[in-house]
Amino acid sequence: MGLVTAVYNLLWGDLITISLPGGGSLGLSLLIILLIPAGIFCTFITRFLPIRLLPEMLTVAVEKKNENGKQNAVSGLEALIVSTATRVGMGNLVGVVAAVSAGGAGAVFWMWITAIIGSSTAFIESTLAQIYKEKDPLYGGYRGGPAFYLHSLFKGKKKKSILAILFALSGLLCWCGISQVIGNSVSSAFDNAFHVPPIATAVILCTISAFIVLRKNISVKVLDVIVPVMATFYFLLTLFVIITNISALPSVFGRIFQEAFGFRQAASGAFGAILMNGVKRGLFSNEAGSGSAPCAAAAADVSHPVKSGLLQALGVFIDTIVICSCTAFMMLLVPDSVTAGLGGMDLLQEAMRYHFGNIGVIFIALTLWFFCFSTFIGVLFYARGNVAYVFGDNWTSQTIYKVIAIINLFIGCMAAYTFVWDLGDVGIGLMTIFNMMALIPLSKEAIESLKDYELNHIKKRKTGGEIRPFVKKDSIIWQEDSEAS
Repeated sequence: MGLVTAVYNLLWGDLITISLPGGGSLGLSLLIILLIPAGIFCTFITRFLPIRLLPEMLTVAVEKKNENGKQNAVSGLEALIVSTATRVGMGNLVGVVAAVSAGGAGAVFWMWITAIIGSSTAFIESTLAQIYKEKDPLYGGYRGGPAFYLHSLFKGKKKKSILAILFALSGLLCWCGISQVIGNSVSSAFDNAFHVPPIATAVILCTISAFIVLRKNISVKVLDVIVPVMATFYFLLTLFVIITNISALPSVFGRIFQEAFGFRQAASGAFGAILMNGVKRGLFSNEAGSGSAPCAAAAADVSHPVKSGLLQALGVFIDTIVICSCTAFMMLLVPDSVTAGLGGMDLLQEAMRYHFGNIGVIFIALTLWFFCFSTFIGVLFYARGNVAYVFGDNWTSQTIYKVIAIINLFIGCMAAYTFVWDLGDVGIGLMTIFNMMALIPLSKEAIESLKDYELNHIKKRKTGGEIRPFVKKDSIIWQEDSEAS
């Protein structure tokens, strides 16, 4: 436990502290130091792709499944849904509330900026995951992720790369920790809203989860239904709140921008808290750079690697710009006197009660259930390729990991083991470090793929020219797909 705590503090604690005018300070953790510069770098080398190619992201999102795809391969949109399922969770609810509570309304602005930067990082890592994907002999279709492009970069003369194995193990460690967090969040919300005993929540949640994840290819089908419905419904409810409080909206935006730059807080030294709470919440929520989403991006059946990258970049927007902002607006459109002294889930439930009455408390508990449940299914989809990379292609290791995750889900429902939560945070921190070791060196390949896509897809689509299929010489998959096209 001492070792885990030490590693946790190294990854997430303030490694560097910068003094600010007014007596405040700006604490920078190792992961902030890695992710923000990397995000800025990716934003520049993609020439501000999140803004420049946003219409193209939406175009790709509604494309049909690749007609030349493999059996059981998921479409680009399905891969986006899987990654959105894991991004949209507890962080979009209580995490946003915590960020705004600690950093003020200005934290929302820095969440938006982080989403733009993180979107570029998500594009690079997901495009690389597509370029280095492999056929999946167990589930059908494709698999991949950072473990596979780390393998290509660092394998040397060995059959497996040590860094790739370390990434895969870090991911498996992280996702087991997340399973406990999910269980605890759902059981607590149901206990507060419906007075359901944790044991009942644990049995029902684990039974449903086991029925889905222990079957071969049902996970994506379930997420195809849950994620669009829950995200759309949550967005529509927020839209209703905004419309019914339209007169207060200008003041909310004014507060966000005013506090974002610390005009009011600078004198009290609170600017550092505003900035870092927004940045950390954005990074934690959209997971860009951690290497999680590329595990889904690699499985996408698309005609060009860039399409998967664009979809995952769009996923960051959906998570942070849309869902996180929904939570922030629901809270900021409540008078301060109503939520004074409250925090976390209590604050969010009180805000929902203000907007919708007692049914709002019930709704937020159900929303949390769906958000967390879909996250659990999504992370086990991520785990497939990582388990296979470390333990080989066999159903035994796949099933054992799923059972371990379900056990962790059950334990989380019954009690909060903060040590395991810290273990999950250590896992995602280590994933980020290993992912970054390959992300920057291989980014040139993603940019070359982007240039090819813009020249041979976007430009020729507009001019009516013949679209040349993408080919990667050292990839059997992309050579085969090119010949099929």
